[in-house]
Amino acid sequence: MNNSSKVQRKAYTEWFNQRKKANGENYSDNTVNSYVSSLSNAPERLKGIELEATDLYEIASPEAFKKVRVLIEGAENFDEVNVKAGNKAFQYALQYYEEFLMQQGEGDLLNTSSISYGQNSLQASTVVATEAITMDKNIILYGPPGTGKTYNTVAYAIAIIERKSLESIQQEIDKNGYESVLTRYRTYKDNGQIAFTTFHQSYGYEEFIEGIKPKIGIGSTDQDGNDVSYEIKTGIFKEFCEHAITPTIQNSNEYGIRSEPTIWKVSLEGARENTTKRDCFVNSRIRVGWDGYGEKITEETDFTKAGGKKILSSFIDEMMIGDIVLVLYDEKTIDAIGVVTGDYEWLDQFAHYKRSRTVKWLVKDIREDIYELNGNTVLTLGSVYRLNRIKLTDVLHILKKYDASSGTTIKENTNQYVFIIDEINRGNISKIFGELITLIEPTKRLGQVEEIKLKLPYSQVEFGVPNNVYILATMNTADRSIARLDTALRRRFHFAELMPNPQFLKGVVVEGIDIAAMLMKINHRIEVLFDREHTIGHAYFMSLASNPILDNLASIFKNAIIPLLQEYFYEDYHNIQLVLGDNNKNRDEQFIQNQQIDFKELFGNSREIDLDDEVPYEINEQAFTQIESYRKIYNV
Repeated sequence: MNNSSKVQRKAYTEWFNQRKKANGENYSDNTVNSYVSSLSNAPERLKGIELEATDLYEIASPEAFKKVRVLIEGAENFDEVNVKAGNKAFQYALQYYEEFLMQQGEGDLLNTSSISYGQNSLQASTVVATEAITMDKNIILYGPPGTGKTYNTVAYAIAIIERKSLESIQQEIDKNGYESVLTRYRTYKDNGQIAFTTFHQSYGYEEFIEGIKPKIGIGSTDQDGNDVSYEIKTGIFKEFCEHAITPTIQNSNEYGIRSEPTIWKVSLEGARENTTKRDCFVNSRIRVGWDGYGEKITEETDFTKAGGKKILSSFIDEMMIGDIVLVLYDEKTIDAIGVVTGDYEWLDQFAHYKRSRTVKWLVKDIREDIYELNGNTVLTLGSVYRLNRIKLTDVLHILKKYDASSGTTIKENTNQYVFIIDEINRGNISKIFGELITLIEPTKRLGQVEEIKLKLPYSQVEFGVPNNVYILATMNTADRSIARLDTALRRRFHFAELMPNPQFLKGVVVEGIDIAAMLMKINHRIEVLFDREHTIGHAYFMSLASNPILDNLASIFKNAIIPLLQEYFYEDYHNIQLVLGDNNKNRDEQFIQNQQIDFKELFGNSREIDLDDEVPYEINEQAFTQIESYRKIYNV
């Protein structure tokens, strides 16, 4: 080990000694040593990869280390080396060293304070990670079941949206209760600043970004009487991003633009310059034709000969005061932008193009190419139709180009938005994110130096992820290890670990049973028999704080703890017995009992199968009602 590596190793050791576990305690010396030494010793045992240096302390750049970490975790025997490092110390050491390098590069190695929710919070309270982590654009809260991952997304979301520290949010919870924060969370969610979805095995790109969906109408000539067509449907995340980038409109703005205007393309007597267009520009209006139908359009109007039904419906009924109109100059260019200020009128003084609506022109007599903004689609001569590909933010940029004062009415959206993904590891990440996996990187967001927009496969419009969108996800490590998570996703997210914290159960006693001590003993045994990712969260027992009775404790064990252990150990009841301390109890106190079966009486003198090692087990219902069954879990 060279001198620079020694210095780096020492700095990492000192940094790690300052970290706190979920219960607020320091890591033991043995834990620190195993994490620190694994970065020097474990890499040389990896197979199937080539590393320039097996001593990872030679790497001081977080960007370079990210690449090496991905390579390491893809080694054919990574899991084996990780286990031999002791309690998967190598895996966690890689994660923590990357965090150390990032803080080292930012000069913020002292910012390691953690926040915790008090005992008076709701049932799933747990430790929240450091302030530096909360400001990352992409965060995954991970840990075993019952550690409050979903619960903590509320505090994270409020801190992000209100640009506050997690410390201040915690202080507010301690002072005013969790409900005050939860109420604001719901308000932001109703306003569209927070969205929530849960990944699952069938979740796909079509639900997340966009896809083609069937649209069924009535009146077809097919055998079912259904007219089946297909439309491009915007997914939940793309819709959220579009909302986050939509400029804000002042409620009492001088232009009269409504809060969520529709953007229309309007042709004024065709393209380029003409007398109708000049009249409209001078007299602040727009005009369309189909005068032969008369002033009033009714259900009896016959459109079969001349057409125009959709156009007139859009102009007369659908267009609203406060909407925005873009005026056609040619197939790629517009020459004016206006705001609709009046209802439909019939102007009888004109020989043609009698249908009119008043507008306030924001800019006119310009030449602005919107071909690319319109998804590389040309404008048609159709008099009126919606420009679904053009967004309000596009209009804002055009207006600022020609009229800087428009920025006082239409402003860029500077609000913070939080998109929450629950159970992110249960989805097929490649299938769901697609090309978006690149766009979510902080440096690739819209407005950043490495901004990237990609053309979506269905709509063919360019799409990027706004810089004011934060992705906050949860991950249950009992379902899937971080080491097995999609590597592309893992590189782009900051991971904040939430582990069981028995301290939140401190003082909770049920008929003399110390719940915190009992949970600590259970989890210690699980770590030895399985791993720390399959421990049991404190949230399962939080209801005992307000209802500390034996019936409640029995219900928790019967309906949650025992089934969870059965899942963890694949019904290896011997290990479950060890976790619950049944090997040190009287038979009637054991939760899991060995059935006493006389195999000879049951099967006779059978020599075809060996039954000597077969030990059937059963759950002892009587144990749930006996206080000693719980006491002897931790007090042998």
